[in-house]
Amino acid sequence: MRIFPALLLFAASAAFAAPIHSTLDQIPDLKTMPDSTATLQSMIDNTDGNLKLGDRNTYRITRPLVVDLAKHKAVKVFSEGGATIVMDGPGPAIRIQGSHEGTAGPKTFKAATWNENMPIVSGIEILGNHPEADGIELFQTVGAIVSRVSIRWARHGVHLVTRNRNVLISDCHFYENQGVGVYLDDVNLHQINVANSHISYNRQGGIVVRDGNVRNLQVSGCDIEANMPGDETPTRTANILIDVSGSPDTRAKSIAEISITGCTIQHSANYGGQEGKTVAPGGANIRLAGKAIYPIDSVTISGNVLSDTTTNIDIMHAMDVAISANNFFAPKPNNLRVTHSARVVVTGNTFNPRQFERPGTILFQDSVDCVIANSTLHKFSTPDGGLILERCSGFSLNGLLMSDCGSGIVLRRTSDTSISNCRVNRTANGALDLMIGGSNKNIMLSGNVFTGPTKVEKSTLKK
Repeated sequence: MRIFPALLLFAASAAFAAPIHSTLDQIPDLKTMPDSTATLQSMIDNTDGNLKLGDRNTYRITRPLVVDLAKHKAVKVFSEGGATIVMDGPGPAIRIQGSHEGTAGPKTFKAATWNENMPIVSGIEILGNHPEADGIELFQTVGAIVSRVSIRWARHGVHLVTRNRNVLISDCHFYENQGVGVYLDDVNLHQINVANSHISYNRQGGIVVRDGNVRNLQVSGCDIEANMPGDETPTRTANILIDVSGSPDTRAKSIAEISITGCTIQHSANYGGQEGKTVAPGGANIRLAGKAIYPIDSVTISGNVLSDTTTNIDIMHAMDVAISANNFFAPKPNNLRVTHSARVVVTGNTFNPRQFERPGTILFQDSVDCVIANSTLHKFSTPDGGLILERCSGFSLNGLLMSDCGSGIVLRRTSDTSISNCRVNRTANGALDLMIGGSNKNIMLSGNVFTGPTKVEKSTLKK
């Protein structure tokens, strides 16, 4: 089952709604400014590719500034005191174009590629003033660094295409763009760090990996918020979206080895708004949308604060995923949904809607060999099962504290599973703390405390 084809998210430029603000709000005299494209391109071509922009100056361009690393070798586009580039035409404001065709292994480098090492863009602001204006494009680069850069009102912020290696993006602001903040677009890329940045209000996703062959993506210390429609438009995007669901079933189109740590990832669903209204229905904080052959593999999600989306974490066709020491709150409706996955370990987390009344459901379907342990589940309002296993096998539920919920643990058509050392108490209105119907088999119960009613078919229990 594939429910996230790329065409649903990026069908056409019409999918991008007009921004709330515009470049003219910041630069009222933009229409009378000269076109600086030719001047800046000449500076690049005549200074070995380096471009130093004047402090606090504003430059209007209508075509991409192309930095050809094969010609200019290592380069730097920068401003020491802050400069603004307004992209008033289609394409990226800055295109860093390399020639690397190998991997990150030294033996795959051509001699000329070493001279292209570490192109740098820093200390500048880029504003979009065209529906197809992007910020920075990286093409076949090695060691690119994007630092202290702000990109607003464009389509995509940083757009990585074709092939790149060893990319660093840090201390940046990607805000209110109509596409994606950081977009890995069908790219062959190993080793990329996104750190210490604010990535917010990008309508089609904060950090998006779509198709391609991606390994070693580390996202750490970022504030990633409201990267989805800011209205009631349905969406399948996410603050962090990893999506190969529509790609061919080949290893060349696969994603693995991802770490998302120490981030605040939240909005939008309804936080602080009218309870009957849902913003960006279908959105998620983290969405792993894999495929049955070559599922998304080896993902760590730890130490994050996750809140206020339709589903805080949504996983389909993934394996070997560790979700630990995160704080979940204010989902609308679900905290965690996992389908068609294997060896997902959920441990040491807190789930609490805080001041809201939210269903809060944790749902596993069609999954095997998973662990849910040592976590608190508080005040889930759903009457249909706070923690549900459906068509699952080989699970271990251990050390869970479930309190003040509308319903307890529910198993349906699940087998070879143990529930041990769990405590369910103060379940609302006499609802069941535990429901194990006759469709289940080989279930083991040990050391649990259920303070309310339970319904367990004896034929399902392991003898």
